[in-house]
Amino acid sequence: MIRVLLAEDHSLVRAGLERLLATANDIEVVGGAADGSEAIELAAETRPDVVLMDLSMPNVDGIEATRAIVAANQDVQVVVLTSLSDRDRILAALDAGAIGYLLKDAEPDELIDGVRAAARGESPLAPKAARTLLTARAERERAGLSEREREVLRCVAEGLPNKVIARKLGISEKTVKAHLTRVFQEIGVTDRTQAALWAKVHGTD
Repeated sequence: MIRVLLAEDHSLVRAGLERLLATANDIEVVGGAADGSEAIELAAETRPDVVLMDLSMPNVDGIEATRAIVAANQDVQVVVLTSLSDRDRILAALDAGAIGYLLKDAEPDELIDGVRAAARGESPLAPKAARTLLTARAERERAGLSEREREVLRCVAEGLPNKVIARKLGISEKTVKAHLTRVFQEIGVTDRTQAALWAKVHGTD
């Protein structure tokens, strides 16, 4: 059972999300928070697998709440649930540790599938917003990446962990980490989620 915490300040939206998620027999909503500070407290109490995080909330906003929740428990996967107009704030939330983002106008199945993907450690990313978000960053040319670095980036885009990447490419985990450090620097990102986003938009060939 996937345990989900909802962080959304509008009670009607929160209730609607709870009803939607209740239709999935493998998802259980373990709490609903009306602001960021409540989300932090409930995440500590309920230890959810996934937090669906609104960004614009009173008191503590979604970005700070994401940072605090991830810092307290690395096993919690935070997924931003917001509108496309929040692109700079979405990027800030990804920087704070969110694993992905979904849009509030997503189809019901897309939202449920996104929760399941996050629970598996994958990065659910709203495709129609990916390009808009990435162009908000200073883009880097990928020409500086070696073929091996592009192979590693392709694996990251597929959601593979370092251990699997190492086995697939016949190299050590330490070498994978070294390649990732170089890739992050070259394309101007700071974590795997952003690298996967970058690869989806720019490609790895």
